[in-house]
Amino acid sequence: MSARILVVDDVEVNVRLLEAKLTAEYFNVLTANDGFAALRIAAEERPDLVLLDVMMPKLDGFEVCRRLKADDATRDIPVVMVTALSEASDRVRGLEAGADDFLTKPVNDTALFARVRSLVRLRRMMDEWRHREDVYGRFSELMEESRAAEETAPARILLWEENAFAATRLAEMLAPLANELIRPSTPEDVVPQCDNSVDLVILNTTGKVDALRIVGKLRAQETSRLVPILLIGDPEELQRVAKGLDLGATDYLLRPLDRNELVARVRTQVRRKRLQDRLQENYRKSLSLALTDGLTGLYNRRYLGVHLDGLIARLADGAMGPSLLLIDIDWFKRVNDTHGHAAGDAVLRELTSRIARHVRTFDLFARYGGEEFVVVLPETDRRVAEGVAERLRMVVAETPFQVEGVADGLAVTISIGLAVTADARETADSLLRRADEALYAAKAAGRNRVVSDRELAALKGAVA
Repeated sequence: MSARILVVDDVEVNVRLLEAKLTAEYFNVLTANDGFAALRIAAEERPDLVLLDVMMPKLDGFEVCRRLKADDATRDIPVVMVTALSEASDRVRGLEAGADDFLTKPVNDTALFARVRSLVRLRRMMDEWRHREDVYGRFSELMEESRAAEETAPARILLWEENAFAATRLAEMLAPLANELIRPSTPEDVVPQCDNSVDLVILNTTGKVDALRIVGKLRAQETSRLVPILLIGDPEELQRVAKGLDLGATDYLLRPLDRNELVARVRTQVRRKRLQDRLQENYRKSLSLALTDGLTGLYNRRYLGVHLDGLIARLADGAMGPSLLLIDIDWFKRVNDTHGHAAGDAVLRELTSRIARHVRTFDLFARYGGEEFVVVLPETDRRVAEGVAERLRMVVAETPFQVEGVADGLAVTISIGLAVTADARETADSLLRRADEALYAAKAAGRNRVVSDRELAALKGAVA
C-alpha cells in the first residue's frame, strides 16, 4: 500500500532516518523542519498521513495538531505524534489535541509500519465517504449538517476479556463512556453480538482465545465490517498486535493501562465511528432522490457521471486512477421475449444483488441503462480490477437465476469491458467510451468474458 507521508521534525537526522525507513517500504515522503512549514505543506499537498514531532521551537507538535484538526482542509489527515516523551499524560494530551496515535522514540519499525498502513487505509475509506457526501450535497439541500452524531456519549461498547478481574477493571474504566457495555459469555458470542449499532469493540489479545481470528471474522461480517476495534495486549506482543492492525483493527493499547489514555483512545474511536455513521446516513438519504434507479435501487447514470468526474479530478493530487467495469447482460432481449418483462425485471434485480455482495462498500455500483451496469473501483490498479471483473463474471454465470415459471432457473452470463485511467484531464464520458469499446469487443468475441482497454489497444495495433 503506497501513500504520501509528511515527516515533521526540527532535527534533520530524525527526518532523514524516518524518510529512509518509509522510502524503503515504498512510501512517498514529504518533509518539514518546523510547525509552520508543516501546516503549509499539509494544506497544499494533502498527504495521507503526518508523522509529527512534539518538541519543536516556535510551534510545538500539540499546537500543530490542533491547527490541522481545526482546518476543514486538513482535519481528516491522520496525525501520528513521534516523541521522546513517554508519560501517559503526554499521550493523552496529544490525543485530546486530535492526534490519532503516538509513537515513542526510538521508533519501533513494526509499530511504525503497522500504524501507517492502518491509518492510511482508514483515511482512504473516509475520503471515499466524504466524496460521496460532497456529490450528494450537490444534488440536495437536505444534507445533514448536525455534528451531534459525532459526540461520544452515550456509546455501546462490546468488551471481550476472558480474565474476570481484568474485565471488571476495564468495565469500571469504561463506565463514564458506555451507556451499554456488552460482555459476551464466550468468544463464540462476540461476532454474533456485534453489529453496526456497536460503537467500539475491545479485545484482549493475551489469553487462550485467538483475538486476531475474531478480528478477521468481524471484518468479514457485513454488519460489523466498519465497527472500530481496539486491541489490548502486552508489550512483548507488539508483533502480534501489529498483525491485528493489518487484519482490520483500528487501534491498540499495551499494558500497563492508563485510565486517562484508555478513555482518550475510546473517545477518539467512538467519535470517528459517529462521523462515519453520519456520512453513511447522508449517503443512504441520497438513495431516495432522483439519482437512483427505481427497479434496482442503484445509482443512475446522472449520479455516475458526477461521481466519476470527482474521482478523476483527484488524479491531479497524485491519487491512483479509478478502474471502471461496464457490464452488459448477454442475450437479455431473449429473456424478455421468451419469458416476459417480469422475468427480465427479476433477472435485473438478482444480478444487482449478486454483484453488490461482491464489491467493496466504497466501490460505486450503478445502473447505466437497460441491461447495462457500471462498477467504479476507486484507486484500484489494473491487475486488481481485472481480478474483480473475472470474479463478478463467474458469480453471475455459476448459478442459474431463479425466475417464476422457469423450473430449472435461467442461465445468465455477462460481458465486461474494463477501462483504467491515470490522466486527470480525462472525462467521465471518455473513460466510459473506452470501457464501452472494450465491452463491444467482449461481445464480438463470443460473450461471457472480460476484455480490457489495454487488450483492445493491442488488438487494434495488431490489425494495423
